[in-house]
Amino acid sequence: MSKKTQPSGLSILFADDETGLQELMRAELPRMGHTVTICPDGLTALAAVEKQAYDCLIVDLDMPGMNGIEVLQRTKELQPTCEAIVLTGKSTTESAIIAVKCGAFDYLTKPSRLADLATLLGRVAERRQISKQMSALQLRLRRAEGDPQLIGKHPSMQRVSQLIAKVAPTESTVLIRGETGCGKELVARAVHDQSRRANESFVAINCGALPENLIESELFGHCRGAFTGADAARTGLFQVADGGTIFLDEIGELPLAMQAKLLRVLESREIRRVGDSQVEKIDVRVVCATHRNLEEMVEKGEFREDLMFRINTFEIEVPALRERASDIPELAGHLLRRFNTENLTDAELFTPETMTALMAHVWPGNVRELANVIEHAVILCDSLPIRPEHLPRHFGDRQLRKELRSSSPMSLREMENVAIEQALVRHDGNKSAVAAELGISLKTLYNKLNTVAAEKQSA
Repeated sequence: MSKKTQPSGLSILFADDETGLQELMRAELPRMGHTVTICPDGLTALAAVEKQAYDCLIVDLDMPGMNGIEVLQRTKELQPTCEAIVLTGKSTTESAIIAVKCGAFDYLTKPSRLADLATLLGRVAERRQISKQMSALQLRLRRAEGDPQLIGKHPSMQRVSQLIAKVAPTESTVLIRGETGCGKELVARAVHDQSRRANESFVAINCGALPENLIESELFGHCRGAFTGADAARTGLFQVADGGTIFLDEIGELPLAMQAKLLRVLESREIRRVGDSQVEKIDVRVVCATHRNLEEMVEKGEFREDLMFRINTFEIEVPALRERASDIPELAGHLLRRFNTENLTDAELFTPETMTALMAHVWPGNVRELANVIEHAVILCDSLPIRPEHLPRHFGDRQLRKELRSSSPMSLREMENVAIEQALVRHDGNKSAVAAELGISLKTLYNKLNTVAAEKQSA
């Protein structure tokens, strides 16, 4: 059995005007595996923060010259990732609570046991270690997949980009609606990447994939012995996302009991590990997503109305792929280039017949289905361009693909006419809806239809 890696030692700044406590920390903190800088007052501590980076600040609230809360606030400004533990006398517990609201990780009441301090520092080290691991994993993911991009010039996608730009700089909770596979997580990542939290963790959770009996533990963590099988303490995903963004995908799948606990967390900004009596402050931006109709679920008693109002501060609707079919060529090219890094022109990627088949498909699985189709085609294709026979066997209508393979190549105008005719069928002749789907003006659509009619008459 492999031994669990222990969190590494911390670089600690200790600020307290009690000489005896200074000497105690000078001796005991290194024995715990940490390095420590001792400061006798707040002004000295602040000078140290301005010169050197620290993992953790331990500061007494009651000091002459500059009190602990002032030191804490200034340290957070200079070193946002530095965690802080405040020390307080029994009569100033209210001040400690204020300090926690100002960003302190936790507090200890004097006199405190060294064992309690060691436990608290272990939690600080654990949080910092997980944060570093998450950052490293995210960096590897971005290097492997490239920066996430919202692809599409269709007006509906331009509207999504505009809404992201408006809400991202705020701290508002966002609800992203849309069908499965349409790119809701990509929108959530864009909100995170354009926010002040962009350099912090982005933690995505599929609420529908969590076992019901373990949801609370996964989200908020648990203490050792909290339940059968809890042989060690576990950090919850809300703690992992502290300082960053947590994305709750398919939030409509959460059980009602868990909905109530999530509502409490969103309102108090505090979490409590399963089996723990202590609460912990968190600083997390929450973005939710669902493909379900939450209003209907509220009427049926399947979703809490107060939670729906709480998460629906700002709403973004992501269109289905069939509603923005004019984006398919650009999307398909982008996805293909993920598998082929050669410098290729658009004409070298797909044959006209293939693109016609892609444009004709209804795409019930949206962009996710398109990505799977492109990946399948890349595997079968020895050399570009992608041809109809490289598409999955179940894709589209087989007879249509057979006709396309046997027909002569289509011109761009012919492909455009096919796209217009198919859109007219999908929208039962509603030309305004067709123009919106194709990303063109109604006047341009009428001009193209008139051109097609004139060509048919002269033929």
